[in-house]
Amino acid sequence: MPMASTSSTTKRSKPRAGAKTSSDASKKADAIKLLKEDHREVKTWFKQYEKLEDETEKQALAQKICVALTVHAKIEEEIFYPALRKNIDDEELLDEAEVEHASAKQLIAEILSMSPQDQLFDAKVKVLGEYVMHHVQEEEQEMFPEARESEVDLEALGEKLSKRKAELMKKAA
Repeated sequence: MPMASTSSTTKRSKPRAGAKTSSDASKKADAIKLLKEDHREVKTWFKQYEKLEDETEKQALAQKICVALTVHAKIEEEIFYPALRKNIDDEELLDEAEVEHASAKQLIAEILSMSPQDQLFDAKVKVLGEYVMHHVQEEEQEMFPEARESEVDLEALGEKLSKRKAELMKKAA
């Protein structure tokens, strides 16, 4: 999911060495902020999908959703979840998240192999949205608070997630 940048860069006098400017702070999202931005974006897309009638638009948005979710799951599985496994004592929560990812990936594969003319296309997109919203709720209400309380360096993790996400999105384009 490409992240939209909302900050504008303006010329300012140089800060003293080692000082962080507000524009520096806006560029660096911690891991949880980055993942929540992804969650909000895809939630918006699922709502947009429900309103669509044109099959070409449905196909394009469903593909966009599937690519974004695939990239999001990959960065969580490669970077975020392993960091949490080392720093929080909730293996069950992380195991459930990985199983939820597997279910979502199965639906994503089915959706990508179909077209909006297929009988179950809309139903599969809807169920994927329901799976994702359930998963998001668990992450945001249970996993993210545990991550915030842990020893995980969320800013450094956010930089890793952002870099990997950019790589994967570039490959998907």
